[in-house]
Parts: sequence; structure tokens; C-alpha cells
Amino acid sequence: MRNNNTTPTVTPTFSRKTSALLWTIQGLLALLFLFAGGMKLASPMAALAQQAPMLPPLFLKFIGLGEVAGALGLILPGLVRVGRGLTSLAAAGLVIIMTGATVVTAASGHIGGAAVPCIVGLLAAFVAYKRRLPGRVAGASLAAA
Repeated sequence: MRNNNTTPTVTPTFSRKTSALLWTIQGLLALLFLFAGGMKLASPMAALAQQAPMLPPLFLKFIGLGEVAGALGLILPGLVRVGRGLTSLAAAGLVIIMTGATVVTAASGHIGGAAVPCIVGLLAAFVAYKRRLPGRVAGASLAAA
């Protein structure tokens, strides 16, 4: 006999202050990444090659696409209340992008300038951590033999 029990998930609940803080950070990050990614996508390849000679312009276009997608992923799942786990994944993807930006900026000799992408990455990491969906309820997934 087959057991068709579904395992319940736990939805995190936050205080009003924590929720407001998360939404504020998510909104600011979304605006930042929409702008930065949009500029990369709208800029001609020659302009991108001048701005970042270490990186190929096509790669910068790809990063811009990732930034725009990440910005949308920070906001849309919470607004439409579908796929809320995607917010954490979007923030984690932006952490990866900001880690790369920090390393490239520091490698180009601008150690002080590397602080900005580092702080943005830390904010995205905070959102990724707080918006992650907890795993299944412990013990609920044990199936009867």
C-alpha cells in the first residue's frame, strides 16, 4: 500500500521591522541591479570594452542579463506570492556576481573601490540568508513502510 502523505513546509515569519528591513534592502538592491544591468545591456560593445578592458564585452552583457534577472527575482516572487524560494536564489546569484566584481576591482588596483561591490554582496547575502525557505519539517518525511 502506498502512502501519499505530503510533507508540510514551514514558512518563515518575521516581525514587522525585520520584514520592512528586508523589503527595503531588496528594493534598493533591485533598483541598483536594474540600473547596472540595464546599462550593461544598453551600452554598445565598444563602450563596454573601454570601461572594463580586463573582461570581454560579451561577458559583460551576460553579467548585465544576470543582474536584471536577479533584480526581478528579488521583487517579483514576493509581490505575486508565487515561488518565494526564488528570492533567495536570486540574491545568492547576485552574491556570486558581486564576489566577482569585488575580485576584479581589487585585482585592477582599486582596493578602496572594491568596498562598494563587497558591501552590496554582503547585503545580497543577508537577503539570501533571511529569505531562504527552511527545509521540510523534521520527521514529517518519514514514510511508513
